[in-house]
Amino acid sequence: MDDCLLSLAYNQSYPAGTLYVVATPLGNVADITLRALHVLMMVDVIAAEDTRNSSQLLSRYGIDKPLIATHEHNESVVAKELVSRLRTGERIAYISDAGTPGISDPGAQLVDAVRSAGLQIMPIPGVSALVTLLSAAGSWIERFIFFGFLPSKSTRLESMLKTLKNETSTLIFYEAPHRIVETISTMTKVLGGDRRLLIGRELTKRFEQIHECNLHDAVTWFGKDTNRQRGEFVLAVEGALEETASAGINSETERVLTLLLRELSIKNAVQLTSAITGTARNKLYNRALMLKKMNQ
Repeated sequence: MDDCLLSLAYNQSYPAGTLYVVATPLGNVADITLRALHVLMMVDVIAAEDTRNSSQLLSRYGIDKPLIATHEHNESVVAKELVSRLRTGERIAYISDAGTPGISDPGAQLVDAVRSAGLQIMPIPGVSALVTLLSAAGSWIERFIFFGFLPSKSTRLESMLKTLKNETSTLIFYEAPHRIVETISTMTKVLGGDRRLLIGRELTKRFEQIHECNLHDAVTWFGKDTNRQRGEFVLAVEGALEETASAGINSETERVLTLLLRELSIKNAVQLTSAITGTARNKLYNRALMLKKMNQ
């Protein structure tokens, strides 16, 4: 790589005794940043979600560093060792298998441990599947809530989606290939088939697809080509319409709720409004969240 380009990263400050949280490509190895490359070449050791996967990625860039496995099953234990090494002045990078660590990936517990020890953390930003899809979504997504991976059990999945039925923000999820059709079917059943859906499949990889449809048509789209069910998915689901979200709450109930929210927490305002009006707490809670957002 051109030395002039790399000097843009070389000539910056990289303090010792720091944990560097480094984003890596989702699939396209060209998506690595100059600063990420420099940090990975500079650190004393790299903590990685999967050392076999990461060693292959690092070899593509000609980087050979000691690797320490740091995944969801051992993260809290390994964090203690890494904190000890940071205290001696070592520089340590953490990378997950792909994308930005800590975003539905390991890394959060390690960050907690390092911060609790009073040591420095420096994020080295880069690719994120969530942001990658949103950048290609268009203007219909103005605000969103990210939930990561959905529950794998059908009953828990349906229960969670029911709690989100009246949420007006766009809902963003990650999903695995073996669950994608069942998940879309359940979303259609619980949320209604008219909602807009943006599907991001295998983002930045060879077989990348970004497809927009409504929930009702999505299962058919997946069924027309079974290859569409392969890979990792990011889903953006249109939120509820304002009038749908507030259904079942009359004007007097909303007036009471609005007045109480000015003085009380959401929980207390909802409890008192329910006692006064007899309206179900779940309906009031969803409306209270909406009113709070509107008045921020």
